[in-house]
Amino acid sequence: MEEKILNLIKKYNKIVIARHIGGDPDALGSTFALKEIIDNNFSDKKVMVVGTSISKFKFFGNHEKITDDMYEDSLLIALDVPDFKRIDGADYSKFSDIVKIDHHPEIDKFSDYEIIDIDASSTCELVAKLCYKCNLKMPKHAAENLFMGIITDTNRFLFGSNKSDTYETVLNLIKKEHIKPNELYERIYARNINEIRLEGMISLNMKLTKNGLGYVKITNDDLKKYNIDSASIGGIMNNYNFINGLICWVVFTEDIKNGVIRTSARSRGVKINKLFEQYNGGGHVYACGAKLQSFLEADEIIDKLDELCYEYKKGE
Repeated sequence: MEEKILNLIKKYNKIVIARHIGGDPDALGSTFALKEIIDNNFSDKKVMVVGTSISKFKFFGNHEKITDDMYEDSLLIALDVPDFKRIDGADYSKFSDIVKIDHHPEIDKFSDYEIIDIDASSTCELVAKLCYKCNLKMPKHAAENLFMGIITDTNRFLFGSNKSDTYETVLNLIKKEHIKPNELYERIYARNINEIRLEGMISLNMKLTKNGLGYVKITNDDLKKYNIDSASIGGIMNNYNFINGLICWVVFTEDIKNGVIRTSARSRGVKINKLFEQYNGGGHVYACGAKLQSFLEADEIIDKLDELCYEYKKGE
């Protein structure tokens, strides 16, 4: 499949690269890395990365807004997104061909040109493998983006990195592309004091049910108090992975600007992705998100997640 995808890249002079709404470092790292790889190996092509900019992750690269002419006789490469509705910044139906590279459970089939590996640590790992298998040159900044996507989606290899392929890929990025992991860890994990204080508030106010569900609601007033953007909450979620008695945890954050309740959830054993797909969200089996219309929907999800936790504990 890698060769077929490479041939499509060679075929089209206009290529748009997109990822899921609310891009995380894996989505951002893979899209901007692939753009740099294509630019470096095929300088005659027009390649753009589309989607909403995320200020705290500007070091990955700069997004562009798609223009009508970019839809004409062009290729869409969708990365780290399992379904059409979550593609950010592009209308998939207007492209001549589509490629999908992803490590989520498949929801929508995009085309006959897909690399889907739910056992892969990240989409960044899959992009790196594509580059190496096709003998493409990899710019150093692209390698840095791929490394940051891998370490964040595995939470520094604490989960989602069960195959030796992941470590072999990281070794290649270090040996062949001469990246410096310690510098990249500092870049991706540097946090301001307000975010640390908000995390403390979340820890103090998280409610825990007898079935092992933890949940917190963060209002716009809370965000103002700590001077934090609503999009910053997702990065806090993995810090609750190893708390005894906590099976599943979810944070609901009011986003006044966009009129939604941003929702991020994690689980240690309870499969939660199907539930979040019912709320126009989704993600991995044990890590999901959604944008809700109100805190009333949040209450629905709390009840349903608590029931899932109950069933899970009963079956242990």
